[in-house]
Amino acid sequence: MYETDFWQLIDETRDAAEGDPDEQADVLVERLAQLTPDDVIDFARLFEARFRRAYRTDLWAAAHLMLDGASEDTFDYFRCWLIGQGREVFEGAVHQPDSLAELVPDFDEEEDGDAEDLGYAADEAYEQLTGLPLPDLGLDQPAGPEGESFDFEDAGVMAKRLPLLWERFGD
Repeated sequence: MYETDFWQLIDETRDAAEGDPDEQADVLVERLAQLTPDDVIDFARLFEARFRRAYRTDLWAAAHLMLDGASEDTFDYFRCWLIGQGREVFEGAVHQPDSLAELVPDFDEEEDGDAEDLGYAADEAYEQLTGLPLPDLGLDQPAGPEGESFDFEDAGVMAKRLPLLWERFGD
């Protein structure tokens, strides 16, 4: 599976689910279960690579603002949601987290920002296909998020670092 195939699957499943993250995960499992086990493993590697790429302090700060707080688990689910939004939103957010203020104009913290199940779609599809758990992808977990840490509770720092998101979601 190539990166373009990965993003096409993400876009098609998001569209089919009409943007509902839980429904997108279900549709993605169905679509992945129609592929070969090797393709599912490839999808899992591509997903995990993007999940790790989004493990950034500045993006965590954006999630903190958008969701009115973000624990480590919440940030994990936010990164899954971010991948589920497609390549344009994902790449824009990774390069400039503050751009999320414009990239997701209809963001609703009650419905958006949490797509935990997307992170397990490849595992479920692989198990459906083979009866076995998804093999270990052999990827090391990063020790911590990339980038300089800062206090997400400091309004002045957040407003300076993420002015567009602060204007939209800040206190």
